Amino acid sequence: MKVCELFTSIQGESTYAGTPCTFIRLSGCNLRCVYCDTSYSYEEATEMSIGTIMDRVSAEGLGLVEITGGEPLLQRDEAADLTKRLLDAGFKVLIETNGSMNISCLDKRAVVIMDIKTPASGMSEKNDLSNLAYIKPADEIKFVICDRNDYEWAKKTVLEHDLSKRCTILFSPAAGNIEPRDLADWILRDRLKVRLNMQLHKIIYDPDERRV
Repeated sequence: MKVCELFTSIQGESTYAGTPCTFIRLSGCNLRCVYCDTSYSYEEATEMSIGTIMDRVSAEGLGLVEITGGEPLLQRDEAADLTKRLLDAGFKVLIETNGSMNISCLDKRAVVIMDIKTPASGMSEKNDLSNLAYIKPADEIKFVICDRNDYEWAKKTVLEHDLSKRCTILFSPAAGNIEPRDLADWILRDRLKVRLNMQLHKIIYDPDERRV
């Protein structure tokens, strides 16, 4: 597999925020979101066997693992196999995916954290909404919000697809584009059943620091 980096840190996002977690960041991405903060993963890659990855994750000594990217499902078969092997070994596995790749290959025991790209990302036309058929109650759907138009678009999408009844919905303010308080005020005003999703790791550490 092509791995960009493997490290342990505090989980910064989702309902698992604040939890120690081992991250497997796979290389390569098929999207180019304007706010991407891991563009280094587009090209940086070290070849690792699944066995080597398993050994390194086990050595970290934690029960929570996230497979992320880049876009992990560009390595579809290997990512699905790694997920299954981690689950079989007793790990809880989160998979963060950009929402443009079909997720039906993933083991149902894993927690999928799937983006739906908003207009300001520049990638909203790449959303594969057929993935909603595979979303489970344990999964999470994330919208990164850059401006008021993004918020209204995301709100409409949540309501049209009744997403709040399917799983946890995360609204995340894009750093440097929108004030978190503004997003919080809009959510409260509309009584929207979503979770404000801050990037906790960027509060704890330098926002440009890697492997955190």
